[in-house]
Amino acid sequence: MKKLFLTIALCLVFSTVLFAQKISEGSESEYFYINVNIEKIYAYRKGYVILYRKGIDQMATTYLPLEWFDGAGGKGELVSLQAPNAWPYMSVYYKNGEFSHVKVYVRKARAHETWGIVPLHINIDDRFENINDIKLEF
Repeated sequence: MKKLFLTIALCLVFSTVLFAQKISEGSESEYFYINVNIEKIYAYRKGYVILYRKGIDQMATTYLPLEWFDGAGGKGELVSLQAPNAWPYMSVYYKNGEFSHVKVYVRKARAHETWGIVPLHINIDDRFENINDIKLEF
């Protein structure tokens, strides 16, 4: 009786391992993402200007239109950081090698040093036109 119980238990363990392995083989995601640290995020009437770190001592800029942040299913999402010492960053998601969406993790308080405002007399409207993806610089 003990041998029968032990045999059944071993069969269950092995079948579970084989089943789990088959599931994990087919569950590779078609998405990948790249995180970049945000040095400054500027609010503008047409969207957000993101100044991010490119390498150790260089910066790059990207422009995110406000339309991307409208409703569920948009290309962009602003996420408030909860941890008091967390530094803002941006996660750019790609699906099958092409831009899918972006999540911008920011401090909720606009008084934080990473937030800025583009002065009203500066017009950069043209930089927000016809933007369909983000090409990060490294």
